[in-house]
Amino acid sequence: MAAQILVVEDEPAIQTLLTANLVRAGHAVRCVGGAEEARELLLQWRPDLLLLDWELPGMSGVDLIRVLRSDPKQREVPVILVSARNEERDKIAGLEVGADDYITKPFSTRELIARIGVVLRRRAPQANAEVVRLAGIVLDPAAMTVSAAGRPLSIGGTEFRLLHFLITHADRVYSRSQLLDHVWGADFVGDDRTVDVHISRLRNALLPAGLDRMIRTIRGSGYSFALEPLV
Repeated sequence: MAAQILVVEDEPAIQTLLTANLVRAGHAVRCVGGAEEARELLLQWRPDLLLLDWELPGMSGVDLIRVLRSDPKQREVPVILVSARNEERDKIAGLEVGADDYITKPFSTRELIARIGVVLRRRAPQANAEVVRLAGIVLDPAAMTVSAAGRPLSIGGTEFRLLHFLITHADRVYSRSQLLDHVWGADFVGDDRTVDVHISRLRNALLPAGLDRMIRTIRGSGYSFALEPLV
């Protein structure tokens, strides 16, 4: 799946290496050296994916994700966060702030290309899917919108797909590994903790409508969308 990719990396040698490998894989690439440059470019152009280094001069990659996720026009841009930080708390922090995936340095070219492919496939629009109406929620896969009682909800792309799967399989329990397979795809290279992070973000998105408790945790088993929320 060819894509237009924006690489945000302050080291020219790494820019060159990434560009060469991404172009070889069939992608079109543009590079900038910092988050502020990326913000200016993103006002004029929307890439299919952002490959973003955490440690940047000035604004960090994590801070840039916060800016993008707070902007309705840019919050759907897929982001893979790249970092030398390899501890679990750093990965969780990157995912919680809104990254679609997290890859640690050093990484192989094959792993990077695979992760890019997974994120792009997950982000592909479900244009032929029907509108889903259940428990006061209206979910439109073609428009990528969710509303409750006529009130639009702010929801990220991954959370949208997670809600779409759960709501179309209501009252059935799915383990974390099953959700990874169904929502992220069998070739996803992350771990089960990814599901917990996005479940938390989905609940936060549903909170303004008072529907957060409909995403039920089944201890030792996984998660389900409950037609009757827990009291």
